[in-house]
Amino acid sequence: KNGVLLPTMSDIPRTDYHGIVDYFTNFLKKKPQGEIIESNVIIGHNWAQDCGIYEFTFGVNGQKVKGRYSYIYVFEDGEWKISHHHS
Repeated sequence: KNGVLLPTMSDIPRTDYHGIVDYFTNFLKKKPQGEIIESNVIIGHNWAQDCGIYEFTFGVNGQKVKGRYSYIYVFEDGEWKISHHHS
C-alpha cells in the first residue's frame, strides 16, 4: 500500500505508487539482468530485510551498474510486500 523507493539509476526518491511504477517501467525498458554479489538477510516476525550488493547488466547497451541495496519486506494482507527499497 505504502512504500519508498530510493532507486539505483535515479537521484529522485519515489514515495508513491505512481512514482515507483514510473521508475520500474523505464528501468525495465533497458532489459536489465541482475546478479546478487553479496546478501545479508535478517528475518523477524512479519518482516524481513535483505541488504547487500548487486550488479545489473543492461541488454540494450551492455552497460554494467553495481549498487548497494536494502529491502524491507512486511507480511501484509496475507502476502509478503516490499515496504522499503534503497539502492
